Amino acid sequence: MMARSRPDPVLGFNFSVSLVETASAGATIQATLGVAPRQAGFSECSGLEVTLQPETYAEGGNNGAMLKFTGRATWTNIRLKRGIVTTADLWQWHYDYLEGHGKRRDGVITLQDERGKAVRSWRFKRGLPVRWVGPSLNAIQSQVAVEEIEIAHEGIRATGAGGGNLVSAVSNLFS
Repeated sequence: MMARSRPDPVLGFNFSVSLVETASAGATIQATLGVAPRQAGFSECSGLEVTLQPETYAEGGNNGAMLKFTGRATWTNIRLKRGIVTTADLWQWHYDYLEGHGKRRDGVITLQDERGKAVRSWRFKRGLPVRWVGPSLNAIQSQVAVEEIEIAHEGIRATGAGGGNLVSAVSNLFS
């Protein structure tokens, strides 16, 4: 009997992030395929999380159990960290909301294998920058100055699971 090879899990350090102004599905597909300009390399991405809040129902005559049903989904804010670069695009996006003329952005976070091939992708829609954190500055240490942006959004859709064609899977997200 031949031993079947087991695929290794994908490592979490090779990913890309694209943010495009919320306008059309086509713009987000272009961002996923790498046509739209990247914001910059991010060193950390967290918050790809959804929770279904269960609702309970006390059925009459059934004293031994509470029935459980799925309730609304709640999405965690996405947090992106990167080293400070010469452009202030993340700060400006957040500050535009303080000034009353900000624009929402859709985003695509793509996990890549060791060859740079997209393995899985997460698309969030109507991103809203709700928090910006500047770097901690310390003259004694020689660390990279890091900024963080936190993005509230209206849901995440995943694609590319099961080894399917990522391009067609992303296109199907919008049909």
